[in-house]
Amino acid sequence: MKVILVCSTGGHFQAMQSLHPFWRNHQRIWVTFYSENTKTTLDTERVYWAWSPTNRNLVNLVRNFFLAWQILSQETPHLVISTGAGVAVPFLILAKLLGRQTIFIESITRVKQLSLSARLALPFLDTLYVHWPQLQARYPRAKIIDS
Repeated sequence: MKVILVCSTGGHFQAMQSLHPFWRNHQRIWVTFYSENTKTTLDTERVYWAWSPTNRNLVNLVRNFFLAWQILSQETPHLVISTGAGVAVPFLILAKLLGRQTIFIESITRVKQLSLSARLALPFLDTLYVHWPQLQARYPRAKIIDS
């Protein structure tokens, strides 16, 4: 199965790294921001560098929509999975519109309300994973991650 892993740097990238037992056995392509850490960690992986910053930056949002269109059209993944944040939104929306499976894994720090990225992507998600029962109670479609 071909999987596209989309995430911001920092904790979102660490969260995606923790999913190694899942993605290690699949053909995968990364979409993240360029940093010394991501460059070094993903040295042997296929990577597309997304536009950053994405917080309140309309220009980079549009750039990342075009990037998502380019990557999704060329790579034709079966699944797009994201741990956030803003870079996820264009990829998840376009992936769903192209008939691909989509998964968003919310940050463990989100206890009572979904992140803005998750709320924007929600109508385009096949599966939303959360860490806390309080959050699942507010979003019944969400599934709890068994730790």
